Amino acid sequence: MTDADVVIVGAGPAGLMLAAELRLAGVRPLVLERQPHRRDTPKAGGLGGQILELLRYRGLLERFEAACTGPVPAPRFPFGGVHLDFTRLADPPLHALPLPQQPLERLLEERAGEVGVDLRRGHEVTGVSQDDAAVTVDVRGPEGPYQVIARYLVGCDGARSRVRDRAGIGFPGTTYPEVNRLAQVTLPDAVTVLGDGGLDVPGFGTIRPGFTRTDHGLFGIGASPGSQAVSLYTVEDESAEYDDDTPMTVSELQDSIRRVLGVRLPVGEALRLSRFTFKARQADRYRHGRILLAGDAAHLFPATGVALNAGMLDAVNLAWKLAADLYGWAPAGLLDTYHGERHLAGARTMLHTRAQVALRRGHDAAAEALREVFQELLADEQPLRRMGALVAGSDIRYPMPGAGHHPLAGTFAPDLTLHTDQGITGVAELMHPARPILLVLADRPDLCRAAEAWRHRVGIHTAKTDQRPADALLIRPDAHIAWAATVDEPADTAAPALREALTGWFGTP
Repeated sequence: MTDADVVIVGAGPAGLMLAAELRLAGVRPLVLERQPHRRDTPKAGGLGGQILELLRYRGLLERFEAACTGPVPAPRFPFGGVHLDFTRLADPPLHALPLPQQPLERLLEERAGEVGVDLRRGHEVTGVSQDDAAVTVDVRGPEGPYQVIARYLVGCDGARSRVRDRAGIGFPGTTYPEVNRLAQVTLPDAVTVLGDGGLDVPGFGTIRPGFTRTDHGLFGIGASPGSQAVSLYTVEDESAEYDDDTPMTVSELQDSIRRVLGVRLPVGEALRLSRFTFKARQADRYRHGRILLAGDAAHLFPATGVALNAGMLDAVNLAWKLAADLYGWAPAGLLDTYHGERHLAGARTMLHTRAQVALRRGHDAAAEALREVFQELLADEQPLRRMGALVAGSDIRYPMPGAGHHPLAGTFAPDLTLHTDQGITGVAELMHPARPILLVLADRPDLCRAAEAWRHRVGIHTAKTDQRPADALLIRPDAHIAWAATVDEPADTAAPALREALTGWFGTP
């Protein structure tokens, strides 16, 4: 007898996203969070990358856009001391929303509540054990200790994951001696924001806009004439250890600026203060028996702006596979593809974030030359788009079993405009329920017949589209294409291949 289908440890973005996705699949998750309230300590300042498309495919993006704390910025993103500037592209490959982590978590918690997730705050996991059938979780709650028995447990409990440690999962990697401080502050009247975005500081003079490198670190300004607030940023090499739960203060920020620039910058009201260090770590496995990892418990990247994207995409990939296993129709090895696919995605993210370390940490003439050459390469559209897709995580093609796959297999399904007997719709709208679909885009009754036995598990839709990429697409609940039929592929090869794909991903009918 189990108390929950899945216990999720941690109510951060990955844990809340996983809980909601599991509920969409009909699973009973229990979320245990040791903190009694949502934390006020500022962390991520925005949400970007492929997760925005996934949220749109769930019908949630407009809600997240409405909660943004300011206008959506121009698509220009820092990358290791240079910038990826997509402002000249009509369709940038990378987007972001100015949605700090606190309102993001509030939205995700609201969504979890709407679909019926059981979330318990102030409940700390003190022990975990597992056997072949279940996981036993020891919990200390406000009213005392108790136990929960579940089929699976997922550690979404952050970089210092106790779940990961108790499961004996290694977390190899590198800790860099960088301390980054980021703030949004108002400035007193004595400090003037210049027309180019620089600052005029009394007793010091002009600080130019953008990044200033000194022998002691890096200082950055993001300011606009007439704006009430500016963004300030420092990077220093320090050996000190900082607790992420200890808030940064204005004095700490000013001390850092003084060490880097040699000036004490007057500061008014602090609208946001955050401090973070950089680590490059990835769990050597995302699954150990009935215990799995997602989010920061599984990976830490040495660059900003990518962790939320990666962690929430972990959750979406994992949820439907856990549900399939719990309902008993998962084909052999399905749950293990979570590690195979998301460890691959994590390694891709680690690749470009480590490259950013190499770009940004050099302070000599050779390093400046490297950054200049890299920026010149990004003046061309093709490498700029390639880098944008890499950072967004949209260039991932999951490995598919077997050989001879359509080029779309393993990729995120494009949002085709679909003309059906019921009217015009799109792939994104069909994916709102988080259910697999077979999308037949040509006059292929042979493929509809081949899939009929799976109709209780897979939605079958026929439609026409203006630019047909394939005769049919089999799309998983995480919006990745599991199989595709080439245009005019003969029935004697397409139908058997479809049945094989349906069995391989969604079990016997």
